[in-house]
Amino acid sequence: MSTSFLNSSVQQLSKSLLWEFFDLASNIPGVISLSVGEPDFETPWHIREEGIYAIEKGRTYYTASRGLKKLRQGVCDYYGRRLNTSGYTEENCLITVGGSEAIDLSCRVTLTPGDEVIVLNPGYVAYTPAVLLAGGVPVYLHLNEEDGFKVTPAALKAVITDKTKMIILNYPNNPTGGVMTHEDYEKILPILKEHHILVIADEIYAELTYADRVCSLAEFNDIHDQLIIVNGFSKAYSMTGWRLGYALAPAEIITAMNNIHQYTIMSPSTITQFAGIEAIGTSGDRDIEKHRESFRNRRNYVTAQLNKMGLHTPMPQGAFYVFPSIASTGLSSYEFCVRLLKEQKVAVVPGNAFGEYGEGYVRISYAYSMEALKESLNRISEFVKQFD
Repeated sequence: MSTSFLNSSVQQLSKSLLWEFFDLASNIPGVISLSVGEPDFETPWHIREEGIYAIEKGRTYYTASRGLKKLRQGVCDYYGRRLNTSGYTEENCLITVGGSEAIDLSCRVTLTPGDEVIVLNPGYVAYTPAVLLAGGVPVYLHLNEEDGFKVTPAALKAVITDKTKMIILNYPNNPTGGVMTHEDYEKILPILKEHHILVIADEIYAELTYADRVCSLAEFNDIHDQLIIVNGFSKAYSMTGWRLGYALAPAEIITAMNNIHQYTIMSPSTITQFAGIEAIGTSGDRDIEKHRESFRNRRNYVTAQLNKMGLHTPMPQGAFYVFPSIASTGLSSYEFCVRLLKEQKVAVVPGNAFGEYGEGYVRISYAYSMEALKESLNRISEFVKQFD
């Protein structure tokens, strides 16, 4: 059997329900898909123009494996300007192929077989596979709606053991839209310090924070020695297809990550990096504000409409997802999504695609046009009427 050649860790992986529904929707004519977290904005012209200019000027060569020096410095300047941090230099930065590569590298250079990693549940689908492929053991921290889907001190303490090596935080959170404020982080930092737990903070949605100011864990200088920040250009600048991300971490961790990166990737696209320099500079700040305001309006509309039709939906404080409870229908998350797709041709993602504690919810992305959102919500309303 050909499966005998497969790595045992790879054999543990199953197909993501998120992509299962994406594939299902793509094969049914007339479907409106609210399943993927991709902004509907085109990449702003001034950023695209820099990519075009790079091609015209023949900038099609390899860069240093860590990424263009100007881009790495631009990332550090951005974190100081927008996210109230200090202390990072270009030696603390690695440019990656999207934030996903940064997550993978972070796990591969720090975990040894048997190390336990605290993973938020519900949480983004890529974290558990990254942990398993690095030989780690996922331990799930249950995020509760009544806590605003935050990590509380009690919940954190309950999952720490003498084997705990790392925690992966993702705020604003995918799929729940929950956020951690400065005060929320202050409550858990002493625990992380006491147990010397390495933190991967995936802040890809940092600029999509609606209620309070954007908060980064990197604001706390005393955690920098055990912190890996992961971020990228996809969400804030509508650059999903450009595949550009980065990590900020202690220099020795960045060096270790680059030692793998230089053999497997060499360097991200040079053209993309030059576009990234334009995006992350001050000229890109206005794009962030414009996109955030548009998403805020969509969030308010979608949340109100779902609650109006009887699907209890907490107001998300960040990202561009709502996480409504479908308990009133009596269906499981999977049944709800399959029937909605077949009966009304709307694709959303079962909550349990993001872990067992997502059961009873579905994830709906509002990173789509208002026209698409209005039509899909009308269809969802028709669907749920049968359960009154």
